[in-house]
Amino acid sequence: MSGHDIPYGFERHFRQSPLTEPWEPLYSKSTADAVIIGLWLAAPHTNSRGFVHGGLIAALADNAMGLSCGVKLGGGARLVTISLGVDFLGTARPGQWLEIGTNFVKTGGTICFAQSLITADGTPCARANGTFRIVSQQTAV
Repeated sequence: MSGHDIPYGFERHFRQSPLTEPWEPLYSKSTADAVIIGLWLAAPHTNSRGFVHGGLIAALADNAMGLSCGVKLGGGARLVTISLGVDFLGTARPGQWLEIGTNFVKTGGTICFAQSLITADGTPCARANGTFRIVSQQTAV
Protein backbone atom coordinates (compact mmCIF):
# COMPACT_ATOMS: atom_id res chain seq x y z
CA MET A 1 0.00 0.00 0.00
CA SER A 2 1.24 3.47 -0.83
CA GLY A 3 0.47 5.22 2.47
CA HIS A 4 -1.79 7.70 0.63
CA ASP A 5 -5.25 8.41 1.95
CA ILE A 6 -8.00 6.77 -0.03
CA PRO A 7 -10.64 9.29 -1.17
CA TYR A 8 -13.96 9.30 0.65
CA GLY A 9 -16.40 6.60 -0.38
CA PHE A 10 -13.82 4.27 -1.94
CA GLU A 11 -13.32 0.72 -0.63
CA ARG A 12 -11.28 -2.22 -1.87
CA HIS A 13 -12.58 -3.13 -5.31
CA PHE A 14 -15.07 -5.98 -5.13
CA ARG A 15 -14.15 -7.48 -8.52
CA GLN A 16 -10.70 -9.06 -8.69
CA SER A 17 -9.25 -10.87 -11.69
CA PRO A 18 -5.91 -12.42 -12.65
CA LEU A 19 -5.31 -9.45 -15.00
CA THR A 20 -5.73 -6.80 -12.32
CA GLU A 21 -4.04 -8.73 -9.48
CA PRO A 22 -0.58 -7.18 -10.11
CA TRP A 23 -2.15 -3.68 -9.97
CA GLU A 24 -3.66 -4.13 -6.50
CA PRO A 25 -4.77 -2.51 -4.38
CA LEU A 26 -7.64 -1.25 -6.53
CA TYR A 27 -10.54 0.67 -5.03
CA SER A 28 -14.08 1.35 -6.15
CA LYS A 29 -17.05 3.46 -5.18
CA SER A 30 -20.57 2.53 -6.21
CA THR A 31 -23.22 5.14 -6.92
CA ALA A 32 -26.83 4.75 -8.06
CA ASP A 33 -25.63 4.95 -11.69
CA ALA A 34 -22.04 3.75 -11.84
CA VAL A 35 -19.02 2.00 -10.42
CA ILE A 36 -16.00 4.32 -10.14
CA ILE A 37 -12.58 2.66 -9.94
CA GLY A 38 -9.51 4.31 -8.45
CA LEU A 39 -5.95 3.55 -7.45
CA TRP A 40 -2.76 5.23 -6.31
CA LEU A 41 -0.33 4.93 -9.19
CA ALA A 42 3.07 3.35 -8.64
CA ALA A 43 6.08 2.21 -10.68
CA PRO A 44 4.54 -1.21 -11.56
CA HIS A 45 1.79 0.66 -13.44
CA THR A 46 4.21 2.42 -15.81
CA ASN A 47 5.70 1.96 -19.25
CA SER A 48 9.40 2.40 -20.14
CA ARG A 49 8.98 6.19 -20.22
CA GLY A 50 7.73 6.34 -16.63
CA PHE A 51 4.12 7.20 -17.56
CA VAL A 52 1.20 5.03 -16.60
CA HIS A 53 0.74 2.39 -19.29
CA GLY A 54 -2.20 2.87 -21.64
CA GLY A 55 -3.08 -0.80 -21.30
CA LEU A 56 -3.77 -0.34 -17.59
CA ILE A 57 -6.00 2.66 -18.35
CA ALA A 58 -7.85 0.76 -21.08
CA ALA A 59 -8.40 -2.33 -18.94
CA LEU A 60 -9.69 -0.36 -15.95
CA ALA A 61 -11.94 1.80 -18.14
CA ASP A 62 -13.38 -1.39 -19.67
CA ASN A 63 -13.99 -2.73 -16.16
CA ALA A 64 -15.61 0.48 -14.85
CA MET A 65 -17.86 0.93 -17.89
CA GLY A 66 -18.96 -2.71 -17.97
CA LEU A 67 -19.76 -2.72 -14.26
CA SER A 68 -21.61 0.59 -14.64
CA CYS A 69 -23.73 -0.86 -17.44
CA GLY A 70 -24.57 -3.69 -15.05
CA VAL A 71 -25.68 -1.16 -12.43
CA LYS A 72 -27.89 0.61 -14.99
CA LEU A 73 -29.43 -2.73 -15.93
CA GLY A 74 -30.30 -3.51 -12.33
CA GLY A 75 -27.25 -5.47 -11.24
CA GLY A 76 -28.20 -8.87 -12.62
CA ALA A 77 -26.81 -8.50 -16.13
CA ARG A 78 -23.73 -10.21 -17.47
CA LEU A 79 -21.94 -8.33 -20.22
CA VAL A 80 -19.09 -8.83 -22.66
CA THR A 81 -17.17 -6.07 -24.41
CA ILE A 82 -17.93 -5.64 -28.11
CA SER A 83 -15.90 -2.51 -28.71
CA LEU A 84 -13.51 -0.35 -26.70
CA GLY A 85 -11.84 2.88 -27.75
CA VAL A 86 -9.49 5.05 -25.70
CA ASP A 87 -8.21 8.55 -26.42
CA PHE A 88 -5.16 9.58 -24.41
CA LEU A 89 -5.39 13.25 -23.48
CA GLY A 90 -2.34 13.54 -21.22
CA THR A 91 -0.12 11.53 -18.94
CA ALA A 92 -0.51 10.01 -15.51
CA ARG A 93 2.47 9.37 -13.25
CA PRO A 94 3.32 7.43 -10.10
CA GLY A 95 2.08 9.14 -6.97
CA GLN A 96 -1.14 10.36 -8.58
CA TRP A 97 -4.66 9.14 -7.83
CA LEU A 98 -6.14 7.63 -11.01
CA GLU A 99 -9.93 7.65 -11.13
CA ILE A 100 -12.06 5.99 -13.78
CA GLY A 101 -15.66 7.17 -13.79
CA THR A 102 -18.48 6.34 -16.16
CA ASN A 103 -20.27 9.56 -16.98
CA PHE A 104 -22.85 8.36 -19.51
CA VAL A 105 -24.63 5.09 -20.05
CA LYS A 106 -27.39 4.18 -22.51
CA THR A 107 -28.85 0.74 -22.28
CA GLY A 108 -30.99 -1.21 -24.68
CA GLY A 109 -32.36 -4.73 -24.78
CA THR A 110 -29.11 -6.38 -25.86
CA ILE A 111 -26.52 -3.57 -26.09
CA CYS A 112 -25.18 -1.04 -23.60
CA PHE A 113 -23.10 2.03 -24.53
CA ALA A 114 -20.83 3.82 -22.04
CA GLN A 115 -18.35 6.67 -21.89
CA SER A 116 -15.66 7.16 -19.30
CA LEU A 117 -13.48 10.04 -18.20
CA ILE A 118 -10.18 9.01 -16.63
CA THR A 119 -8.42 11.54 -14.41
CA ALA A 120 -5.05 11.73 -12.65
CA ASP A 121 -5.30 13.94 -9.56
CA GLY A 122 -8.50 15.37 -11.05
CA THR A 123 -6.97 16.28 -14.43
CA PRO A 124 -8.30 14.40 -17.48
CA CYS A 125 -5.68 12.05 -18.94
CA ALA A 126 -7.93 9.81 -21.08
CA ARG A 127 -11.45 9.19 -22.22
CA ALA A 128 -12.95 5.92 -23.30
CA ASN A 129 -16.01 4.62 -25.12
CA GLY A 130 -17.31 1.11 -24.77
CA THR A 131 -20.05 -1.01 -26.27
CA PHE A 132 -21.16 -4.06 -24.33
CA ARG A 133 -23.44 -6.96 -25.22
CA ILE A 134 -25.83 -8.22 -22.61
CA VAL A 135 -25.39 -12.00 -22.64
CA SER A 136 -27.70 -13.03 -19.79
CA GLN A 137 -29.81 -11.78 -16.94
CA GLN A 138 -29.57 -13.34 -13.50
CA THR A 139 -32.78 -13.55 -11.56
CA ALA A 140 -32.99 -11.37 -8.48
CA VAL A 141 -32.68 -13.21 -5.19
